[in-house]
Amino acid sequence: MRSKFLGIAGGSCSGKTTLVNALAKTYFGSVSTVAFDSYYRDQGNKSLHDRTLVNYDHPDSLDVELFVSDMQNLRDGKTVQCPIYDFSTHTRSSETQIVEPTDLVILDGILLLAFSAITDLLDLCVFVEASESTRFRRRIPRDVEERGRTESQSLEQLQRTVQPMHQKFVGPSIQYADLIIDGELNPKLSAEKVRSALAALN
Repeated sequence: MRSKFLGIAGGSCSGKTTLVNALAKTYFGSVSTVAFDSYYRDQGNKSLHDRTLVNYDHPDSLDVELFVSDMQNLRDGKTVQCPIYDFSTHTRSSETQIVEPTDLVILDGILLLAFSAITDLLDLCVFVEASESTRFRRRIPRDVEERGRTESQSLEQLQRTVQPMHQKFVGPSIQYADLIIDGELNPKLSAEKVRSALAALN
């Protein structure tokens, strides 16, 4: 099987996961998904307080070497065991997620296009763009509901690391995108644009 590898990047809460889900539901063929977020480096050697101070929006926070190795194996037709990351404790689970080669492999993450070693593995690079106000409005409820944070903790992280790193690393990576999607539009329409771009690769 020759899988197509699709990479979806963009700012935090720009609409990447929504687009991934829309594509997974409507793509004609088998689909597997891998979140770059699952490859955050394990911070279990630090105290919980010190873990909260780590800049998780900086490229150094991600285990790029393991991610690239796993994705290369997946491209070679091998099944891989991807890590599972616990955002509430900032540690990796002892369990893993088994991912098998499929017709379409969708990778997503804020910094996905910031590494040439990753973009070299991709057949199509997509950047999801959304305004800062939209991303912030979506982020705080997500952090509270899904990641065990308080509103004040989420806001502090936004100001301390999320926005500065977006300006320094995430935003500039748009230059490596083959396709730019508006994360504030109907995800069904956005998914159709991506499917058309994937079809054009044949």
